[in-house]
Amino acid sequence: MRRSFYQGLRLWTIARVLVRYRLDVILFTLKPLRPLSFLLYLAPWNWFRRTRGTRGERIRRALEDLGPIFIKFGQMLSTRRDLLPDDIAVELARLQDRVPPFPADQARAVIEAELERPVDIAFAEFSDTPLASASIAQVHQARLQDGREVVVKVVRPGILKTIRADLEVMHTIAALADRYWSEARRLRPREVVNEYEKTVTDELDLIREGANATAIRRNFDDSHLLHIPEIIWDHTRRSVLVMERIGGIPVADVAALRERGVDLRLLAERGVEIFFTQVFQHNFFHADMHPGNIFVDATDPEDPTYLAVDFGIVGSLLDSDQRYLAENFYAFFNRDYRRVAELHVESGWVPKDTRVDEFEAAIRSVCEPIFQKPLDEISFGQVLMRLFQTARRFNMEVQPQLVLLQKTLLNIEGLGRQLYPQLDLWTTAKPFIEEWMHERMGTRAFLRSAREHLPRLLAHLPELPLHLEKALTVEEQRAERDAALRQQIRELEEGLGQQDRRRREGLAALGLLVVAGLTFQLDVPQWLGIAWPAWPAGVLGLGLLLFSLRPLPPRPQN
Repeated sequence: MRRSFYQGLRLWTIARVLVRYRLDVILFTLKPLRPLSFLLYLAPWNWFRRTRGTRGERIRRALEDLGPIFIKFGQMLSTRRDLLPDDIAVELARLQDRVPPFPADQARAVIEAELERPVDIAFAEFSDTPLASASIAQVHQARLQDGREVVVKVVRPGILKTIRADLEVMHTIAALADRYWSEARRLRPREVVNEYEKTVTDELDLIREGANATAIRRNFDDSHLLHIPEIIWDHTRRSVLVMERIGGIPVADVAALRERGVDLRLLAERGVEIFFTQVFQHNFFHADMHPGNIFVDATDPEDPTYLAVDFGIVGSLLDSDQRYLAENFYAFFNRDYRRVAELHVESGWVPKDTRVDEFEAAIRSVCEPIFQKPLDEISFGQVLMRLFQTARRFNMEVQPQLVLLQKTLLNIEGLGRQLYPQLDLWTTAKPFIEEWMHERMGTRAFLRSAREHLPRLLAHLPELPLHLEKALTVEEQRAERDAALRQQIRELEEGLGQQDRRRREGLAALGLLVVAGLTFQLDVPQWLGIAWPAWPAGVLGLGLLLFSLRPLPPRPQN
């Protein structure tokens, strides 16, 4: 009851915000509500008020008013160019977690409850002034008793309750959209909210975030491309994460990078290399690579290293999606638009009855004008938007499992555009895709598979004759069962045939009796008093005779 009351109150708050920013007008453009659009003119709040700002601006401001959970949802939606018009997506990309920090005594209380000891004992020093504050958590500077400099991430108190309540409201809205919105089948609002719920819930578990960071750190152990801070597991709990403090230049501070003499072209190319390495080699990628989470170690300007933090959002792909995605990239880089269209059909991303030639022509019209152009002359976001608009014409359904990948790819484009606008994204990325194709689908893939499975096959080799004998015995038994089953089917068919013949004979006899009775009725003297109409009986008798003479259905061949 209490939950229902909160949900109703929250829906009322959302309605007030929609009215405040004149978003009720947008709602009534939806097909189910169009017949009721006249209600807008009856609402008193619409009589004397003017609309200020574009619809994208009004949607962004409404989400900011609704709080951190809706802000994060808007940030996720900003990467979904398949869901939103471009003007709205651009505005949502400007959403920021401008959340005031919570008091230091609350942060200390959370830390002491999780670590089960006072902060002054767990740390030699602890700064009450947070380094950063976001909707989910905030970060403090500290020093361990052994002298190591660390940062302490603390989950915002009470945030779980707020998130769960707002997620229930989002599920309610998604269910209504799924029921009444004509685009729901393709855009799958329930799955989008489910994906967001999983993402935001995972962000609350800092042990999971620490495990994610450790996995990515292990993947790049032998690489100088990316450094991940070490997690201090003795001080890490579900609501508290302690990790090595890193120092570097924020990747968005291009002026400072130039001042240090950093090779920006190399830095931009390495960003692309890190992305494709994580996606196609490790199949485990940092999915929140916005500039606030990325730094640069410029100790050696000619050999810069990326530093990354905040691993609450990571992504991975199914083997099938990874293969289809790699083949799509490979065909795309080679301008094989026919193969791109075929892969979309084979993967089920577009309906099976899609005209491949028409889809190919549509993709070519989008992609061909942008090849061999540097990033400063194109916008990958714009290309994605046009591709999604094209796919919408062919009823392409949203693929929720690819949401994080699209988000990360847009982040990478943004980093590349800031660092080195002349970067040729296609030329830089193509070698990694070709290498993956050779590794997974070429001769090397066959040899690697044989090398991996050969020891197990050799271990079973002595048992091979016994397995062959068992297989032959099983096959003989199956053949005997099949023969017996066929014999039973034949006997059943013969029995049914006999029954059908007897039924036909009975119907024929009945028909003859009716016809005979009709003939007799026509010849009897009128003084017997039998004078019923003759034609119904004649029709019935003739019908029975014709039914009994219909041909038998063909007998199935064994």
